[in-house]
Amino acid sequence: MERKKYLVVTAGGSGTRMGSALPKQFLELRGKPILRLTIERFLEACPDVQVITVLPSSHMGTWREYCVRESFLCPQRLVAGGFTRFHSVQNALEQVPDGAVVAVHDGVRPFLSARRIGELFNLAREHPAVVPVMPVTDTLKVLEKKADGTLALVPEVVDRSRIYGAQTPQIFHSELLKKAYTQGFDTLFTDDASVAQKYGIPLTFVEGEKLNIKITTPEDLVLAQAILSQLSQR
Repeated sequence: MERKKYLVVTAGGSGTRMGSALPKQFLELRGKPILRLTIERFLEACPDVQVITVLPSSHMGTWREYCVRESFLCPQRLVAGGFTRFHSVQNALEQVPDGAVVAVHDGVRPFLSARRIGELFNLAREHPAVVPVMPVTDTLKVLEKKADGTLALVPEVVDRSRIYGAQTPQIFHSELLKKAYTQGFDTLFTDDASVAQKYGIPLTFVEGEKLNIKITTPEDLVLAQAILSQLSQR
């Protein structure tokens, strides 16, 4: 039987690094909030996907009002964010049944192509955990902070060819991810793959997309505007 598709959109942060009064997920690109652009991309790829949107408690009303005012009629369940991303996803998974596939995606990554989203969901039919990654291209240095606040080089060589950065969406068989999230919180849980890995779920890594950036700083916002301008000309 075909597993139903669920999308957990993590947009529960306050966006302090953006330096704006409004959380970054509500900032607009070409007249639309970043959060809306992100959700629309998934609806384009998988019109039947069930959307669960995680938001700060203080801004749930803001999002409801926007959706009504702008006729963004995507059926979605709203969930209040937790103390950390881990707790936010934990809250959202209470709304996901067993026997489904669930994609967890950053609400401020609006540029992943619909084609790639479809491919990732297809891979998740056979693989219990699918994680998109991109190779790191910068030269890497291992440093440690000194007492005076400066950084000192550690004599360790990092093989750049083996280092990849994880992206989202990370897609899982829902019953397995829900079990993984029964573990106690660990500061090493920086994404869903790290939670699944500690629980013992085998991970399948596939190449993501270069444009699948996470918008967290003012510089990212400038880059996002340039990307959207280029995409609109295709």
